[in-house]
Amino acid sequence: MELGSALHFLDNKSILVTGAAGFLAKIFVEKILRVQPNVKKFYLLLRAADHKSATHRLHNEIIGKDLFKVLKEKCGKNFSSFISEKITLIPGDISHEDLGIKDCNLVQEMLNEVDVVVNLAATTNFDERYDVALGLNTFGAKFVANFSKKCVKLKVLVHVSTAYVSGEKTGLILENSYSMGETLNGVSGLDINFEKKIIEQKLNELRLLGASDKEITQAMKDLGIQRARFYGWPNTYVFTKAMGEMLVGEFKANMATIILRPTIITSTFKEPFPGWAEGVRTIDSLAMGYAKGKLTFFLGDVDSVVDLIPADMVVNAIIVAMVAHASNQPSETIYQVGSSMRNPVKYHNLQDFGYRYFSKKPWINKDGKAVIVGKVRVMDSMASFHRYMALRYLLPLKGLEFANTAFCHFFQGVYSDLNRKISFVTRLIDIYRPYLFFDAIFDDINTEKLRMATRSSLAENDMFYFDPKCINWEDYFMNTHMPGIVKYIFK
Repeated sequence: MELGSALHFLDNKSILVTGAAGFLAKIFVEKILRVQPNVKKFYLLLRAADHKSATHRLHNEIIGKDLFKVLKEKCGKNFSSFISEKITLIPGDISHEDLGIKDCNLVQEMLNEVDVVVNLAATTNFDERYDVALGLNTFGAKFVANFSKKCVKLKVLVHVSTAYVSGEKTGLILENSYSMGETLNGVSGLDINFEKKIIEQKLNELRLLGASDKEITQAMKDLGIQRARFYGWPNTYVFTKAMGEMLVGEFKANMATIILRPTIITSTFKEPFPGWAEGVRTIDSLAMGYAKGKLTFFLGDVDSVVDLIPADMVVNAIIVAMVAHASNQPSETIYQVGSSMRNPVKYHNLQDFGYRYFSKKPWINKDGKAVIVGKVRVMDSMASFHRYMALRYLLPLKGLEFANTAFCHFFQGVYSDLNRKISFVTRLIDIYRPYLFFDAIFDDINTEKLRMATRSSLAENDMFYFDPKCINWEDYFMNTHMPGIVKYIFK
């Protein structure tokens, strides 16, 4: 695999990016604009009603972010004109044919000009409404593939998925594709079009019953989890992403196609500067709860590997994969981009880093007082969690229920509040349980081959780094990631 020059490849190319306001998409766009200003055009697809709304999102959610400060310094007073020249905004929605683009002239321009399509649009909520997740993560992947096929200059389609489409498999997870209708538990009969009909039938039922918007939302969330688990996936997110991969495989035709599966994405390792982050991810929500004194116990196997990869490494992997496969030759290659195979870190390491960091630099609460953190109690099984909940919350709840009945519902407010909190925690644990006891390593043979080719034949090897072996996890967490999430997420 001879790669040549990535900067030469990017020169004068037009790139369509879906989900352009997302975390990875912003880093991808910023990187290319900074290192190859001679890129011809970015077509940025944003969910927006019109061009005015899309422009507002561009300025507020993309170029207005700190992420772009290095590029702004580089461009100086020419930044606005540079952005205007290089970026064309596309109001649209990938859950519709032709990506929901209403401007026919713009569609034609894109079909004539686009060289590369990078699909980063997705909803990543584990318990998203099933209709929303199926529209974006599943049928969105099909509509992006169909649009890409019509682009006359197309060199490569990159579909960004997630490594966790593997569900709760254990052991070594290979970089294998999913065939249409394949399930994790062997249950036959998965038909993606039928899944859409199930949603439509359920929505019609709910409307006939006069259900409120809140009731419809909850019913759609419940339906997603139910359908996912019926076929062996733990949640709506990974189920709909797996079906999205199936549709990409089915509709890719003769395109050079890449399916890239990142693991848990963390703050930037190095570029455009270390520690930039956005949006609360699983491990960051745990860190936030711990720093603020709200997380008093940890449920999970502290000796299990947590597969993390910095966002800039994922972006570099996308760019190098684009260069490697831009051949117009029909293909489908899967790259799992993570660290568990080459440089694993464990939950107990993260606990130690968190304790040491917030002991030295405690969180200051609203009263101006430092929050003192301590060692967290560990529950290493669901049985120990259920015992804890029973003694700490469910017995008091039963007592409160008795008192509430005896005193003519005097304690109804307190009882309802506690009951709601218990239900919320129980549901949360139910959704995240597979990841707290995750017992698998993601194989990355294809990704390692790409890294080897980068080292041996990419002119800009140092510029497009994505080898997790270069990460010192202690240094990264203590000096990059923790300060980054405190600055950009906790606020």
